[in-house]
Amino acid sequence: MITGASDVVVIGGGISGTAAAYELARAGAQVTLIEKGTLASMASGWTLAGVRQSGRHPAELPLATAAVARWRQLGEELGADVEYRQEGNLRLARSPAEVPVIQKIVDEQRALGLDLTFLADNASIREIAPAIAQTVLAASYCPTDGHANPIATIQAFASAAERHGATLCTETLVTAIDAGDGRVRGVRTTSGHIAAGAVVVATGVYTTRLCAPLGLDVPIKVRQVAVVQTVPLAPLIQQVVGTGGANFAGRLEVGGRFRLSGGGRPWLHHLDKLAQGNDAVLPPSARVIDALARGIEVLPTLADARVARVWGGLIDATPDALPVIERAPEVDGLIVAAGFSGHGFCLGPVTGQIVRDLVLDGATSFPIEPFRSDRFAGISTRTEALLHG
Repeated sequence: MITGASDVVVIGGGISGTAAAYELARAGAQVTLIEKGTLASMASGWTLAGVRQSGRHPAELPLATAAVARWRQLGEELGADVEYRQEGNLRLARSPAEVPVIQKIVDEQRALGLDLTFLADNASIREIAPAIAQTVLAASYCPTDGHANPIATIQAFASAAERHGATLCTETLVTAIDAGDGRVRGVRTTSGHIAAGAVVVATGVYTTRLCAPLGLDVPIKVRQVAVVQTVPLAPLIQQVVGTGGANFAGRLEVGGRFRLSGGGRPWLHHLDKLAQGNDAVLPPSARVIDALARGIEVLPTLADARVARVWGGLIDATPDALPVIERAPEVDGLIVAAGFSGHGFCLGPVTGQIVRDLVLDGATSFPIEPFRSDRFAGISTRTEALLHG
């Protein structure tokens, strides 16, 4: 049994939760982080792990820019190698219809100050990345984007949080958030009750389940992506690669394995199915084949690559593909950081800062007004994310 009290309970052992625990602990708060499985066992561990600004919604771009600035020295700060590489991002137009999509992204984001270049022909693309197929027509190129190792990053945040005094409880399920008289009082778990004056919900696909009993509407639909990892390859491409149609993304890991994913699809199972093991999220073979085919289309060398692993990832998707980051007005002491819709990994270091501010100060200097949950009132349509990771 675990019983006791903390200043703050953080629910969720992904990058948002571990980064928040780290920031809170080093600010002097007594923090308990609770994760139902192991650290990085959900979306943050399955992700492509791109660290990108390009292709962001304008509301997210300031957070992504601030995050990239932190990523440059994050490994040194946390005392661990997170395998961060700032080697650029290419978003490819494979058809005439995708060319104006890429051009629009470049025009809009350059106007917002991002260093983003439109590569108007195949020769200019292959000058940067010779492995790209000759059939690719155009691309955007952001040299300040990059990638990192998701599991190493989350473990680094968690270890740093522990060094600052945080308590980590894995394999522990939060069954409910304890609240009354308009404020949180702690959490109930499968191992006991923990009293707390603040609770952070960074639980991805489980967010709606925890928030709904408190009267909070955080509309999240679960989507699944197929992820494929090859055996180590000869040097292939440095940049993270995406497509105008948002149905393929890939990158070369530091160890030489290529990691690629296809577009997301609705996951139609009940979340309780996850308790039966990871087989519940393994993608159908057709989606694996589709992801590989899209990869070979833009990187022909992949046709000869041997597949080492295949897995599935679940995405906590909101109707507008933007996260919910707020101190809930309905319940004092409740902070939500979820619904990142498949592109929250990059934002993790800044999400942690924002959560710290919201817990300790009640407000933050980061521009998070677009991420309030009340924006969903009356929304009946959804917008897909441009690129996962």
